[in-house]
Amino acid sequence: MNNAEPKVTVLMPAYNAAGYIGEAIRSVLEQSFTDFELLIVNDGSTDDTAAIIGSFNDQRIVLVNQTNKGVSAALNAGLSHARAPYIARFDADDICYPDRLKIQYEFITAYPEYSVIGSAADYVDAGGHYIFTHYPAAHLNEEIQELKYSVCPFIHSSVMYKKELIINNGGYNDHAYTYEDHFLWVNILKKARACNLSKALIKVRLNPESITVDERWHSRKFRSIKYSSLKNRTITEEQGTELYQISGKQYPARKKHGAYYALCSKKFLVNNYQPEKARYNVARAISLQPLRLDNYAIYVMSYLPERMINWIYKISAVRA
Repeated sequence: MNNAEPKVTVLMPAYNAAGYIGEAIRSVLEQSFTDFELLIVNDGSTDDTAAIIGSFNDQRIVLVNQTNKGVSAALNAGLSHARAPYIARFDADDICYPDRLKIQYEFITAYPEYSVIGSAADYVDAGGHYIFTHYPAAHLNEEIQELKYSVCPFIHSSVMYKKELIINNGGYNDHAYTYEDHFLWVNILKKARACNLSKALIKVRLNPESITVDERWHSRKFRSIKYSSLKNRTITEEQGTELYQISGKQYPARKKHGAYYALCSKKFLVNNYQPEKARYNVARAISLQPLRLDNYAIYVMSYLPERMINWIYKISAVRA
């Protein structure tokens, strides 16, 4: 490993990511910006994740192994080992476009008043096929500051931020289970400038192993704890334990796969109107979770014209 301090640390937590991590690592190593370390925290993986990481011969890769402690603990461990002043977050199943680091590093150093820089992202399915492009809810700092606490301002794996700011804020909160990034933002953005670049700099992969593939598949209790903690910007250990216990019961493999196909079907209706693909995905969701009535509603809606679907979506968003 090069002993010189890198300009950027790409921080990647990984847990049982053998199916995708090879492609994710290659997308980082092939960046046009080369002065970085790729710090991978292997969070107690039981598959071939470690072996795949070890198959790469590049001195910029730094591997930290730990017993399984969850995403927040893995990220905090990574922050403690990171040598660069800037952190580029990245997930083990996503893909960086070649100029991602170059664009964000040049921006954050040219405009040092900014502490967090996010971007748009192209979403793909488990097989890497394009679904839609997600543009953040706000781009300018003033717009981000005005967002309601319930709206997450960034795609987590797209952000580059100043390491010192996050560490001084105590890092990621272990109790904010599955929304540790959102909880972090509500606690730091009142004292930090941020923005989102409109260009998609990464591909985010939706896949059945994601813990939080669709907000509506959470229980009401989970959502209640989540949004009250975001509103109050605080969360207790007891609440964190309850969130973990709820999710442990809520996400067996069958439910994860059902949620994944349901989410893909929605995106093929609302974000990238392709009704045949929407019907294909929602049919698979129904086969896995036949008692979820919302899936049948999606199937019926897939026969409506795009203009009517957009109108229904806008009405439901206003009421929510």
